[in-house]
Amino acid sequence: MTEPHIRAVPPAGLPATLVDSSVLLDILTDDPAWAQWSGDALARARDDGRLVLSPIVYAEVSVGFDRVEDLDEAVPEAEFEREPLPYAAGFLAGKAFLAYRRRGGQKRSPLPDFYIGAHSAVRGYRLLTRNAGRYRTYFPSVTLIAPDDDQDAKGDE
Repeated sequence: MTEPHIRAVPPAGLPATLVDSSVLLDILTDDPAWAQWSGDALARARDDGRLVLSPIVYAEVSVGFDRVEDLDEAVPEAEFEREPLPYAAGFLAGKAFLAYRRRGGQKRSPLPDFYIGAHSAVRGYRLLTRNAGRYRTYFPSVTLIAPDDDQDAKGDE
């Protein structure tokens, strides 16, 4: 795991970027294919404004840690704002998931991704992810920070 750069959370008026677990896991595991892209993109988003974590992203990243203290050290609150899921995001996530299933989506548990996309949409946040396909399809109003389509990682069904 690499050590994240720590700095104080910027003022609330600055643009916010919700950070997806794919990006954090790339950095924390030093993924040979994606760590550089994810680290650079996270640094640019941090320089542009606030970084936000949802409870779902926090939970997805937590599987790589034995203790909550270790996770909190890896994604410190001084750098990543913790934000609860808005109830409106739950509604939007459910509607997006229903549209996905009606379009023939086969994955039975993509709901966390829909919550992440809906959270970004409801709050007007940018979304930093390397798995942009589903977000582009079901949350077209969300500004994505993602690799080029030809580099996009798996998981965009």
